[in-house]
Amino acid sequence: MNNIFPKIHKEGYKFLAIAIIATLVIWSFSNFFGYLSILITIWVYFFFRDPERFSLENNKYLVSPADGLITKIEESSGPIELNMENKKFTKISIFMNVFNCHVNRSPLSSTVKDIIYKPGKFLNASLDKASEENERNYYLLKTETGEEIVVVQIAGLIARRIITQVNKDQTLTQGERIGMIRFGSRVDVFFNKKNTLAKIGQNVTAGESILAED
Repeated sequence: MNNIFPKIHKEGYKFLAIAIIATLVIWSFSNFFGYLSILITIWVYFFFRDPERFSLENNKYLVSPADGLITKIEESSGPIELNMENKKFTKISIFMNVFNCHVNRSPLSSTVKDIIYKPGKFLNASLDKASEENERNYYLLKTETGEEIVVVQIAGLIARRIITQVNKDQTLTQGERIGMIRFGSRVDVFFNKKNTLAKIGQNVTAGESILAED
């Protein structure tokens, strides 16, 4: 039943309520648009779905922080916003379309060392410059062994709000929810694992799909 009717994120209740009320009003005027509104209401429900996920609970492996399509894998400097521009990382970009689950998760068991929010534009999240110009949120995570990982939530063309569910100094387990982005968006993850297992064009699942290993 959880696969068919998953629970929804708390951010989704008000949108679902609005969709249901709008459907009832529209239905009183037009059956055709009433049916169309039902489809939109179903989409709203599934957009805000928040299913349970089961991680390996093994920091040897880096799991995906987001559902979606891997659009880029590259060597990169760390984010300037976290004063990490002199450090080298592997960066994987995951694009989430409007049909993906938008709840984001911790790729490793770690502690939240910093959270930095940056307001910005709402360009198409698949564009390279979106990571520098769009509304975004940075999470600096650190494991017990000192490994640093950065997760960046990037709002997209339709998205207008990034939701944060964790606090600075909070301890996270691998796959634990850290937040969500409302509507189409992207997540970048910076890491220093030895072997990257993910491929461009691969569809991944937050908290479960393995991106890299030591």
